[in-house]
Amino acid sequence: AMEMLLTGEPIDAARAAAIGLVNRVVPAAELDRAVAALADAIAAKSPYVLAVGKEAFYRQAEMPLAEAYAYTAEVMTTNMLARDAAEGIDAFLEKRKPVWHGC
Repeated sequence: AMEMLLTGEPIDAARAAAIGLVNRVVPAAELDRAVAALADAIAAKSPYVLAVGKEAFYRQAEMPLAEAYAYTAEVMTTNMLARDAAEGIDAFLEKRKPVWHGC
């Protein structure tokens, strides 16, 4: 990204993927299907757990390594004790879709 900023040179999708600028590259003909599949996969997860995880991801990024490990361990423990975690496990064992509670 810094190289792009400093040089102004465009890069192709393969290069963007190689340097971690994008998560994945798909052919144009498969783009809509890939986007829908990713959106469906995210939408199927607990909104509470997603929000907590997203916040933790960004908060720990600026922490020293030991502090980040301690913080994320605390967040993971809190997540595992959440009502939505139990619902996710129950739904999996009962082979049904989870009904998220938001906590």
